[in-house]
Amino acid sequence: MRKLLLRLVDAFKKGDLTLLLLCFVATAFGCIMIYSTTNATSTGPLRYLLVQIGASGAGILAYLFISSIDTETLAENRIGLMIFNIFLLLLLIPFGINVAGNRSWLRFPFLPFNIQPAEICKITYVLIMASVMVARQNKPSSIASILHMVMHLGIVAGLNWVISGDAGVSLIFVAIFVGMTFAGGVNMIWFIGAIVGGAAFFPILWPFLGEYQQERIAVLFDPSLDPNGTGVRYQTVRGLRSLTGGGMTGQGLFQGHRTQTDGALFAQHTDFIYCAIGEELGFIGCAVVLILLFLIVARCIWVGIRSQDLLRRLVCFGVAASLSFQIIVNVGMCLGVTPVIGLTLPFISYGGSSIITLYTMLGLVSGVYARPNAASHERYIRPPLHHI
Repeated sequence: MRKLLLRLVDAFKKGDLTLLLLCFVATAFGCIMIYSTTNATSTGPLRYLLVQIGASGAGILAYLFISSIDTETLAENRIGLMIFNIFLLLLLIPFGINVAGNRSWLRFPFLPFNIQPAEICKITYVLIMASVMVARQNKPSSIASILHMVMHLGIVAGLNWVISGDAGVSLIFVAIFVGMTFAGGVNMIWFIGAIVGGAAFFPILWPFLGEYQQERIAVLFDPSLDPNGTGVRYQTVRGLRSLTGGGMTGQGLFQGHRTQTDGALFAQHTDFIYCAIGEELGFIGCAVVLILLFLIVARCIWVGIRSQDLLRRLVCFGVAASLSFQIIVNVGMCLGVTPVIGLTLPFISYGGSSIITLYTMLGLVSGVYARPNAASHERYIRPPLHHI
């Protein structure tokens, strides 16, 4: 215990306190909004607030703990990390529960909370990708290198999608993959080929999507689909009315017409909390949230650029890509320009697993800040290219 406390204290001294402060401010803002958006629920706001505060405290401890561990140490055994991901996702088969149509949560009778394994897998996947790309850094654009990276993406994203049916979280892995390969110097011809190939393959994939998934995509391009907003557009229409109902300064905290009416705004404390912010705090409140989240992402990128070590740099870019995608999709979902796929707004939305995962991921960035380059007596041993 004493060693652990010393590690946490050391991480607090050497880690990225600016990043931690930004995350804390965003979390505090989120707690205020969670308390407001759950004020009218039958269970009351206190339960939600206590869970979020408790998870945030655990997340900060995780942030400091991960900050104290060298990034190279965490990423050196990618086979073990891959096995861990597969095992964690396979637990959804016997222990998974359905939430909003997706079997993406684990419920154990001995735990007072549910666990979303894909959230944890995001952390390990960033480390796996960074390790693979460092091993392939001499020829990052070769066919063998691309297939190696795609294999790891297919394992974690494909397995999560097949078992849980959660396309939203599965797409986060794709965003991490794209962000890290782009930052790692993969030739642009591969990205162009992926776009063209994806467009050609999409009609083949379309019949395999669920009916609700097809509708959520089609509604973005077909204005004649549910024009009255009573079907597939229902959530988006309600969200947009709330988002735009606050004007410049909002109707006031705890004063939002739909936010304070239980059931009037769908998922007002999770997926559509940005709409609640627009209603109660107006355009100014929405702008403050986006600026704060932008600063967190920018800090991750700055820490990555600051490091001359490829592994550490890629880890930071992978975390930034994950955050950026989730922010863009969530805000776009509230604006009606991206499909409703159930992604929460980082640090702002309610969710214990989410907040702990976010702090843990950003702990990787803080660790890079504390140790931007490998020590002079250490060297990353590149594994043979035929390794998994």
